[in-house]
Amino acid sequence: MSKVLTLDLGTNGARAGVYDLAARRLIAKAEAGYPTRHLPPNRAEQDPQDWWRALGHCVRRALAEAGAPDIAAITVATFASTVVVCDAEGTPLAPAILWMDARAAEEARASAHIDHPVMDLCGGANAVEWLVPKAMWLARHEPALWSRVARICEALDFVNFRLTGLWTGSLMNATCKWNYDSRARAFCPELYAALGVPELAQRLPQRIVDIGAVIGPLCEEVARDWGLRGAPVVVQGGIDAHMGSFGANCIAPGSMLLIGGTSNVHITQVPDDGTRIEGVWGPYPHALTHGLRMIEGGQVSAGSILKWLSQDIFGLSDADLPALLTAAEALEPAETRLLALDFWMGNRTPYRDARLRGAFLGLSLSHDRAAIYRAAVTAVALGAANVVLDLDRQGVTVDRIVMAGGIMRNPLWLQATVDAIGKPVGLFPDDNLTLYGNAVAAAVGLGRWPGLAEAAAALAPPVREIRPDPARSAQYRRLLVQYRQAVDVLAPILHDLADGILAEPPA
Repeated sequence: MSKVLTLDLGTNGARAGVYDLAARRLIAKAEAGYPTRHLPPNRAEQDPQDWWRALGHCVRRALAEAGAPDIAAITVATFASTVVVCDAEGTPLAPAILWMDARAAEEARASAHIDHPVMDLCGGANAVEWLVPKAMWLARHEPALWSRVARICEALDFVNFRLTGLWTGSLMNATCKWNYDSRARAFCPELYAALGVPELAQRLPQRIVDIGAVIGPLCEEVARDWGLRGAPVVVQGGIDAHMGSFGANCIAPGSMLLIGGTSNVHITQVPDDGTRIEGVWGPYPHALTHGLRMIEGGQVSAGSILKWLSQDIFGLSDADLPALLTAAEALEPAETRLLALDFWMGNRTPYRDARLRGAFLGLSLSHDRAAIYRAAVTAVALGAANVVLDLDRQGVTVDRIVMAGGIMRNPLWLQATVDAIGKPVGLFPDDNLTLYGNAVAAAVGLGRWPGLAEAAAALAPPVREIRPDPARSAQYRRLLVQYRQAVDVLAPILHDLADGILAEPPA
């Protein structure tokens, strides 16, 4: 059997693909959505049962499109840091806390004061998005719920449990989000105790499985429900964007995968030489491939800003978007005389500041929808360029970039990002790179290739190169200077706004 099932759980929906390892291509795919519940001031939740229903729906459709083939393996990737708390049977006890939920900002800040060697592997402090601060928040603010929790896990672990009946964690997620010591292959209970959640070490999945290793066989009940033929094994995956690195063959140092979507993610690797790199998540030893350290940069809000602006604020439908893009594209980046900051949900890289907020500067009564949208696109593009610039400043040179994701469906945003970065970019031929990366892991789990690097090199499809426009790149370089100055000047005010200090009555 050469067909594998690749599953991707993202912020807005689930995707399923059938990949043919012999033909080295994706032969079918389907998707299904689910809602997010946003609660003031900074919360975002989803129902894990919605994920399972959506997965079943799109798996059945993808299998039908592929002709109901026998499936040899299944690999899952999901959005990271989306936390589920379950009872002993794996039943969720509460809505899942989405990765973008910022309720645990205080707990994340507290982690910066902990002196432990593992903290050096994640940049010195936990981010508000990660599992550990969310566990700390639950223990502090929902003690009755926390006392009932038998298992706390991420979306990936929840789905794999439903597939196999086995609780496992991915080495990638554990290293990147759980303060797991990937060198010692061990949890750090003394660190959890210092953070106020000593019981966390026992409530996390205890078996940590490498990417590309077999978790176990698929449950017969799931196989019947989804209409799966064959006797597939479930192979460990990881974080959706990170798994895309295998699909794009962006594993070697000097290469970067940039996933543009609801959020932006920048993935690259550096030698495991102990060099400290600031403002990023990591560098994480062995998180992506053994022997290297993975760096994760990114923007918490990217495409979500553009969607919010066009749909929620302007009230436009999908059918109206092409006209808005045409009008905005006619404007040069600096022509709007506007400067925006892309921190609607805080900043991930390089400031690592959950309390930064978005801004538009320079507004006048002459500005219209096109100018405001163009400025928002410019802000998101400058945020992406700022990540690459800051890495270069620290000696992490990126000379090969592959881009994928929802950004491919917005030509204005795509070209703006390439122009702002100022480097040639390879465009992946499909907007869902994760499905391809999962196939690489499945191939390794089946023994088709000896390792992830070999499988990635063999299965990666060719990319189409797009080059920056020199004149516009020059504009973006000047705008990036203003962007960075604006952050320095406005940060105290944005912090006050995020904290609600300005809303408090005078003493």
